[in-house]
Amino acid sequence: MKFSDFNFEESLQEGLDSMGFENPTPIQEQAIPIIQNNKDLIGCAQTGTGKTAAFLLPILNKLAKDPTTTINTLIIVPTRELALQIDQALQGFSYFTSVSSLAIYGGSDGSVFEIEKRALTEGANIIIATPGRLMAHLNMGYVKLDSLETLILDEADRMLDMGFVDDILKITTYLPKQRQTLMFSATMPPKIRTLATKLLQNPEHISIAVSKPAEGVIQGAYLVYDTQKNNLIKSLLEGKDLSSVIIFVSTKLKVKELERDLQKAGLKAKAIHSDLEQPEREEVLRNFRSKKLQILVATDILSRGIDIEDIGLVINYDVPGDAEDYIHRIGRTARAASTGVALTFINEYDQQKFLQIETMLGSEVKKIALPENVGVGPAYTPEVRMKKPFSKGKKPFSKNRKPVRR
Repeated sequence: MKFSDFNFEESLQEGLDSMGFENPTPIQEQAIPIIQNNKDLIGCAQTGTGKTAAFLLPILNKLAKDPTTTINTLIIVPTRELALQIDQALQGFSYFTSVSSLAIYGGSDGSVFEIEKRALTEGANIIIATPGRLMAHLNMGYVKLDSLETLILDEADRMLDMGFVDDILKITTYLPKQRQTLMFSATMPPKIRTLATKLLQNPEHISIAVSKPAEGVIQGAYLVYDTQKNNLIKSLLEGKDLSSVIIFVSTKLKVKELERDLQKAGLKAKAIHSDLEQPEREEVLRNFRSKKLQILVATDILSRGIDIEDIGLVINYDVPGDAEDYIHRIGRTARAASTGVALTFINEYDQQKFLQIETMLGSEVKKIALPENVGVGPAYTPEVRMKKPFSKGKKPFSKNRKPVRR
C-alpha cells in the first residue's frame, strides 16, 4: 500500500512526497481509514511505530479540504518535548497547506503565554498542549473551543502515570460533546480502558504488537545495588571512545546526582529534566544531536518525548516500568543495520520486573560480572525476589513482626 491510496488532498500529498513518505506503517494503514470515517479510535502502539503521522495526516487532509479559521483539533500530550516533536512533524506534513498550529506547554516566559492566548482566542487550526498549561488558559475564561471537532490523547498511559487524569477530564468539559476522540497509548492497562469508556463512543480498536529489538542490539545486564550504580557507570564510560550515550533514570533527584558525578569525573554529560526551562532543554538536545555532548541523562518521564536516533549505548539506570518501554528505549540504538549496546542495572528489588521483560523478549539477557572496583552485587533470584517490602505510607513492621531495616 502507498500513501497515494488514501486519496489525500494534493497539497498534503505534495508535502508527503517532498519528505520521501511512500509506504504507510501498519498503524498508519489501519488508523487512517478509521479516522477518515470520523470514528472514535483506541490505538495501542509504542513510540516509533508511526502513530504521530497516523493521526496527523487524516486531520490535515480534512483541514486542507475544508479550511477553517477556528480551532478544529486539540492534541493533548504529557510532556513539552512530545508537544514540540508533534508540532515539528505537523509543520513538515502541512508545508504546502494553509493549516496553522501551535504547541502550548509550560516553562515559557510571559510573551509566549500571550502568543498562546492569541492562538486560543483567534484560532489556530490545531493546538498541541500539555494538560497543565492548557488548564492555565482555560481557567482564565477566554479559550474558544466551540468549533472543535477532534480530540486526540497521545501517550495516554504516560499522562495517567503523571497524574493528569483529573485535568484531562476537566478539559473535556470545555469541549463539544459531539466530537471525534482518538486515544493512543503504548500500553493498555485497566485504568486506560476506564478512561476510554468515559471519553470515547463506540471506538474502533487497533493494537500493534511490540516489535522485538533489532538483531544488532547487544543486550546485557548488571546485578548491582543502588549505591554502586554511579561508580559502575563511571567505570563503564571513563577513558572509553564512545559515541552518543543516553542514560534513562527513574527520578529527577537521581538524574541530578548522576550528572554531577559524571561531570566531576571529567565526562561530557548533561541532564534533561522538568526543572530545566524549555530553552535549556532544547539546547541540551541540540548539543547531543550535533555530537557536542557525549552523554545525555534523562528521566523516565521524558524518555518517550526524546526523538534521537544513532545512539551507540543505552543504559537503563533503573529497570523500566514495563517491557514495552524497555523495547522502545533499546530500539534507539542499532538503527539502519548498525550495531549498538543496551545495558540495564538491576537492583535486588527489580529482579521480578526484569524477568517479565525477559519473558517478553523470549530469551534471557546476559548477566555481566561487575568490575572489581565496584564490588559484589546482589544474586539474581527473581523467582523469590519481591518488590520493596513496604509501600509508601505503610509502617515498617506489623504486629508480631520484627522491624525490617531498609
